[in-house]
Amino acid sequence: MKLYSTNNTLSEVSFKDAVFNSMPQDKGLYMPISIPRLSDDFISNLDKYTLPEIAFEVAKSLLGDAMPADDLKALIDDAINFDAPVVKLDDNVHVLELFHGPSLAFKDFGARFMSRVMSYFLEDGEKQLDVLVATSGDTGGAVALGFLGVSNTRVTILYPKGKVSGVQEQQLTTNGQNIRALEVDGTFDDCQALVKQAFTDAELNEKFRLTSANSINIARLVPQTFYYFNAYAQLLRQGVKKVIFSVPSGNFGNIGAGLLAWKMGLPVEKFIAATNANDTVPEFLKTGVYQPKPSVATLSNAMDVGNPSNWVRIADLFKADMEELKSLVIGFKYNDEETVKAINWVFDTYGYVVCPHTAIAWQALTDYQQDHPATDTAGVFLSTAHPCKFPDVFSDEITAKIDVPAQVKELASKTKLAIAISKDFEDFKGYLLNAK
Repeated sequence: MKLYSTNNTLSEVSFKDAVFNSMPQDKGLYMPISIPRLSDDFISNLDKYTLPEIAFEVAKSLLGDAMPADDLKALIDDAINFDAPVVKLDDNVHVLELFHGPSLAFKDFGARFMSRVMSYFLEDGEKQLDVLVATSGDTGGAVALGFLGVSNTRVTILYPKGKVSGVQEQQLTTNGQNIRALEVDGTFDDCQALVKQAFTDAELNEKFRLTSANSINIARLVPQTFYYFNAYAQLLRQGVKKVIFSVPSGNFGNIGAGLLAWKMGLPVEKFIAATNANDTVPEFLKTGVYQPKPSVATLSNAMDVGNPSNWVRIADLFKADMEELKSLVIGFKYNDEETVKAINWVFDTYGYVVCPHTAIAWQALTDYQQDHPATDTAGVFLSTAHPCKFPDVFSDEITAKIDVPAQVKELASKTKLAIAISKDFEDFKGYLLNAK
């Protein structure tokens, strides 16, 4: 697998180099030089494969000779060892549950795969790998658990003070060992900017071997394609061949992976980019003007991103025909009041509990289907996190119905380990240079 920077199509690096370097020095993002199209026979027979089998075939096609097939298969079997079921709620309304991994969020797919890829490529005697990650909520916990105890690696997680849920904060600040947490007095965009600036700082790059665990890293994007193919496989078993996906969107890595799967041959009729008040992309899809803006805090905190990093990848995928992108992807946005109303409606109608991000995806799917009825097309909205991570959002009646996993209950007894810093880069840089 060879990759180029979105800011320099003439550049060429290996998958290993892209994983460890995360972001090119020209501040672009890495993209595959060629995107393979899976065979029609494989796509039409997806229902005959398990999730790990699908993941292996997709990864093998994308990564090529980046690692031996047997090693890749073993890596995937270890990383993707949990389910991602499609649950039918109504005619043509399904939910893809992506919260069955150890951190109870869809980020487990990317974090577990990436940590194992990095561990695989790390050689004895090499310089310690310093992994930097900004989180708006769920990424931090997934990365912490994905890398916890991995030898010769150290993870530094930056999260915005007061803007993640209590459970999310516990997941990323109570680990210790090789996991460090920084509580930034700012927004997620500020955290993300600090990480990006670190990668272009000469002094930091001379002293440390820096890489990122954010979705700017191509190793995060690849495994997120797996669950789109697997969802389609489950629909095929039900006799459904047409699908639209409604994706709760913040930094746009999730829907970016879906669009990559589409480029590889997955027959998706439409993607719905569902956002909260941070509506940079829906506005672009309506007006044709891409205008990043400061992020605002909402109940769906993991989507509080005003300048989504992965948009440059999506734009790159469709650079030859932006009109094709606009015909394939439609955007919807919702405020907090509409989010709570959607949570209550889903519970009252189906007896099903959705987190705030998932509620937005359901509402977008519902609104789209009302305007575009199609009895032969399954609508699938992605559930990106377990509702227990957002207890303050729900009514007492709904809260009583949430089954809180044991690992979450255990977090309450653990000590918070976090260092407070400002959003000033020199503060962050000083911490990295001087921390033990």
